Amino acid sequence: MQVVIVTGGTYGIGKGISIGLSRRGYRVVSFGLDSRQPGSLAENGSKNLQSEIRDLGLPLDVLEADVSRNSDVGRVVEHTLEKYGRVDALVNNAAVGPLGNILETSEEIWDRVIDVNLKGTYLCCKAVLPHMIRQGGGAIVNIGSGAGWGKPNMFAYAASKGGIFALSTALAYDHFHDHIRVNVVVPGGGGMVTGMSLARVDGDPQKLSRGMFGTVAGRSASPADVESAVAFLLSDEAAVISGAVLEVGCFSHQGGPIRSKDAIQTTSGEHV
Repeated sequence: MQVVIVTGGTYGIGKGISIGLSRRGYRVVSFGLDSRQPGSLAENGSKNLQSEIRDLGLPLDVLEADVSRNSDVGRVVEHTLEKYGRVDALVNNAAVGPLGNILETSEEIWDRVIDVNLKGTYLCCKAVLPHMIRQGGGAIVNIGSGAGWGKPNMFAYAASKGGIFALSTALAYDHFHDHIRVNVVVPGGGGMVTGMSLARVDGDPQKLSRGMFGTVAGRSASPADVESAVAFLLSDEAAVISGAVLEVGCFSHQGGPIRSKDAIQTTSGEHV
């Protein structure tokens, strides 16, 4: 029985990860906040997830907690240890992402983005690592973003996600001999429904895929696609993989975005 904690696990991508891992037989402890956060329309996630897992009959623990508060993180880890006696894996998904350049980003917004996205990851990793070390190993997957390589109008979010890449690699180095694997999954491809993505299109999911070219599969990526990548990195099949970045549906580190088919055909001379 593998036990995993999922942060920001009650809405969007996090909910998809929580439900997917539970279906695979993991004992999942998922937590998030029910109140709206900066740059997101997500709300009432824990209440809705609890209702959904009752209908699905999944043994999934759902808590409301703030990833940026050390006391809340400690409470989640304590709950997990008291109920299951161990922590085998951690998925750091919790994030907020209000838009804006540096001049439009208040100190309050900057602090909240860094507190949730970067400090929250730090707090959760620090809380579970002693237990993983004592158990002889573990796996951590941090959810990154193409914004971590820099994107316009996402100043605070990009800075926080750039930090996730560096934090993850440093952690992978530091705990190599503890047999703790640390990897990053970057969701992308456009069209994925999350509280953050909906906030950027005024809550209209029809606008999400407008101007996007989806993925190589010919469709948008989904939370289930992200969960599949996370599940692989948590599994024994990825036993030797650490310090890696796995992109799901995007080419952010390779100079993306993808060009339209018409643009490619025009460049190649197929269209006049």
